[in-house]
This record gives sequence, C-alpha cells and structure tokens, in this order.
Amino acid sequence: MFAQFDLHERLLKAVAELNFVEPTPVQVEALPPALKGRDLRVTAQTGSGKTAAFVLPILNRLVDLTERRTHIRAVILLPTRELAQQTLKEVERFARYTYVKAGLVTGGEDFKVQAAMLRKVPDILIGTPGRLLEQLNAGNLELERVEVLALDEADRMLDMGFAEDVERLCNECASRQQTLLFSATTGGAALREIIGKVLKDPLHLMVNSVADLSENTRQQIITADHPAHKEQIVQWLLSNETYRKAIVFTNTRAMADRIYGHLVAMDYKVFVLHGDKDQKDRKHAIERLKQGGAKVLVATDVAARGLDVDGLDLVINFDLPHSGDEYVHRVGRTGRAGEQGLAISLICHTDWNRMSSIERYLKQQFERRVIKEVAGSYTGPKKVKASGKAASTKKKKTDKKGAAAKPAAKRKPASKPLASADGMAPLRKR
Repeated sequence: MFAQFDLHERLLKAVAELNFVEPTPVQVEALPPALKGRDLRVTAQTGSGKTAAFVLPILNRLVDLTERRTHIRAVILLPTRELAQQTLKEVERFARYTYVKAGLVTGGEDFKVQAAMLRKVPDILIGTPGRLLEQLNAGNLELERVEVLALDEADRMLDMGFAEDVERLCNECASRQQTLLFSATTGGAALREIIGKVLKDPLHLMVNSVADLSENTRQQIITADHPAHKEQIVQWLLSNETYRKAIVFTNTRAMADRIYGHLVAMDYKVFVLHGDKDQKDRKHAIERLKQGGAKVLVATDVAARGLDVDGLDLVINFDLPHSGDEYVHRVGRTGRAGEQGLAISLICHTDWNRMSSIERYLKQQFERRVIKEVAGSYTGPKKVKASGKAASTKKKKTDKKGAAAKPAAKRKPASKPLASADGMAPLRKR
C-alpha cells in the first residue's frame, strides 16, 4: 500500500483515486530514499512504474507551497516530446489536490508561447534538452535556484547525442539539493561519465533486469524470405492474431510509410508515426491509438520510448532493432502492468546474426514459430556456431597438395586503336 510511504496526505488521496494500490518493485525500492532527499541512480525497465518513483518525491517536496512563485524549483529532463507530454500528464494527475503547477518545454511547439509560460514561473518544468537550451540561450529560462533535477531515460538521451546538452543543463542547476537519474539499461561509458559528474554519493538501485521481459511477454521469431514476404506475414498476423492494439516497428521512415499505405488499402484502422511527422500529426496518432480510434500503429523507434498505451498487447518487429537495448524498449511497449503481451520478430537471413546477439544479451532463446499459410523457404542457417550465429558454408578451392588455390591473374585487354568520329580510319595517339 502507498500509505507505507511518508507521502503527504494530499498525494495519498490522489494516488488512491487513481487506483494505485500495490506499488511496483521500483517504487518500493526508490520512494523511501528519494523522499529522504538521497541522490539515486536507478536502472528499471520501461513500463515498471518509474515515473511515479521520481514524480511523487518531487511533489512531496513542493506540496506545501504557499508563497508566490519566484523561481522554478524542479526540472525533469526527458529524451522525446511524447515522453515529456506523458510525464506532464502524470504530474498533473498526482498534483490534482495541490497548488503545484507544471510547465512543458519541447521542440515542435510554439517558442513564444513557451516563453510566455516560463514568465509565469511553473514550480516543475518538464522538457527535452534541445528546446530547454534554446529557451535558456534566449534569456527566457533561469535554473539557478532549482532544488531537484530528474533525468528520465538518461541512456536514451545520451544515445540521441544530448550528452553535452544534458551536462550543461545540469551545471545550470548548480544549487540543486537532489538529483534522480533513471534509465532502462546500465548504459556505457558515456552514462557512467554523466553519473560521475551529476550525482553526489548516489544510491544505486537495479530493479527489473532485461531478462524480466519474458515474465509477461511471449517472444517469438518467424523467418521470412525477403521484405515482401515479411509484409505478407504482418498482414496475416494483424488479420488472425487476437489483440486489442498493435505496433509494427520498422527501422526506416520509408518502410513505415510503405507498410502503412498497404494496411490502409486493406481497410485497417492504422496510423503511422515517425520523425518526418509534425507534432500535430504525432499527437493525433498517439491519441487515436489510446482512445481506440486506431487499432494499429506503424512506427520507427521514435515511439519506442515513453509510449504508454493501455491494451497494447502485440508488438511486431518488421525490422529487427540494431541493439539489445532497443529491442527491450520496443518490446517494453507490451506486457505492461502485469498484462500479457506478445512480441514477434520477423527474421530474414540478413537478420539472423543480430537476432542471435539479442538472444545472448537477454540470456534467453526466442520461441520459433511457423505459420503454414505464409511459410517461406528460409528457416534459418544450415549450420550455426556455438554462439548461435550462422556458420559460413563457403569452401575454398584447393590444389592437389591441399593448399588454397590462388585465383588466376586477370589479363589486361589489348589496347585497341581509337576509332575516328566517322568510323572510317583509326585514330592514333600522338
């Protein structure tokens, strides 16, 4: 029960009305030290309830606000507009019985409107690094008196090239008393460097390892002969699988548009989401999916982080993601909040080795599945190494002594005299 935590009664009232009964593991681990003001570095998978794990402690610090707002007191940094918008909604839900006000600053929105909002001085500012820096450089934003800084999906922000922006914004919040850093993965050297620079004596919490994906989500692979064959499989799955809502992930915008066009032609209620879509279209696609106006979303990895849609129980990887981390984020869209989910990856011969690497990263083997109605000829490599990757089947030519035969040297073609323009007499070089 949330009553076990030292939360203000107004926050507990909001939590109760939102039907938050049993705290998730990350909330159990992170809330007590965060409420005491401790710096945290938390690793927790997407969909584990980590937003409440840093929003509630921030609100608890600010809940008794009575004086007129003169400065921003908390900043929440996130990698994408969609995740920032979703976090704003969470803050507003939990703060419904308080006087705490939050503001949003992200790309894709009117710069002047955001500047006007900043002049009203929200208590909590939620935003993406790029646009926050633009407002800072324009003189519209002051962060010197920020008390709490939260970095959500910190690994993703660094992957997207925001390392310098994040570090500068952290330096601007120099007088902060607490820093909360959350990520879905342990990250690499860049994340460790940021942790060393922005956290003071942090408590490290590892909650929900990537292997926990298998708990509520079945993970399958279906082999395919080529991209056109993959499209046939996608159409069969969307017509025959039992699901409430589905996402089809691609690696490129062009492929997302192609699949979207084919599905529209087949009368599917579908939207497409990728980086070429403007903010209005992206909002509309997500809202339609959440409200049930669309049953299928075709998306690139722009939707892999922070997209929380009730009833999303099918994820199809048309293109296999480039890393195990990205696979975790995509598949993390389903099997959330204890519900069952299904993740299906379509594998051509060019995808096999990457798929094997992801299996090793997760320390598990995906279920192999064959659909008779759309079965192809490719079923996997003839031989595999101990690692699971395809073994080479090419044989080198050998001579009688068993040594590898050298390819015959190519002869240069004999030079021919150049023909004249009229083709009558050959031209000779001088």
